[in-house]
Amino acid sequence: MRMGVAGLSGRMGRLVAEEVVASGATLAGGTFSPRGAREMPGIEAPIFGSVADLACACDVLIDFTHADTASIHAAAIEAAGTAWVLGTTGLDEAATASVCQAARHVCVVQAANFSPGLTLVLALARRLAAALPGDAYDAEILEMHHRQKVDSPSGTALALGRAVASGRGVGFEDFAQRARDGHTGARPPGAIGFASLRGGQVVGEHTLLFAGAAEHIAITHKALDRRVFAQGAIRAAWWTAGRPAGLYSMLDVLGIAP
Repeated sequence: MRMGVAGLSGRMGRLVAEEVVASGATLAGGTFSPRGAREMPGIEAPIFGSVADLACACDVLIDFTHADTASIHAAAIEAAGTAWVLGTTGLDEAATASVCQAARHVCVVQAANFSPGLTLVLALARRLAAALPGDAYDAEILEMHHRQKVDSPSGTALALGRAVASGRGVGFEDFAQRARDGHTGARPPGAIGFASLRGGQVVGEHTLLFAGAAEHIAITHKALDRRVFAQGAIRAAWWTAGRPAGLYSMLDVLGIAP
């Protein structure tokens, strides 16, 4: 299987490239991130001038680049008929629509987090939320990442919040409470709260808390090495082989019912 890597010289791109080779797939090539290194010691792969050219040279494209590139990459993927493993977060409404459009024609696996463990946490979050009503259990999500992270809350934290909203059968945006400062008043019933910490070089830590009057239930996931995301993405890339067009998640890759 030929796998291409968008942003090959970026921090995640390099890890993905190493895992492509380790998995026995063919590293078909990649594109360079504008902010990444211009050399790749230890990794031999063709460098393409555009994602469109790369997409035509591989069976699946693995993409952990920037949200600003999503619409451009979606068009290239659709035109080439190549499968797409997308781990970019922070997509706006237009970019999200472009991903959905591409998924009408090719297999797209999109996830805010490709860790198998975190994927299981998302499934558990949905089930817990369905069993623990919002008027009796307050849902709070705490996340911490390295100082360089530019978005807040993290894409994974938002995915946890959406899992809670889905389990409760409510609209996420109607209940998400992303910031608190000053005299905010009492906590709204059913709110899904977020708190973000930034510092050091933390890869990613997420805690989902259901706080009731008589008990607290907390689930914590800690990523100790970014390689777990790369390995999950490679697992998803292999899974796309022979799959029909559609928008899939890591739940599908792991064979877990939502």
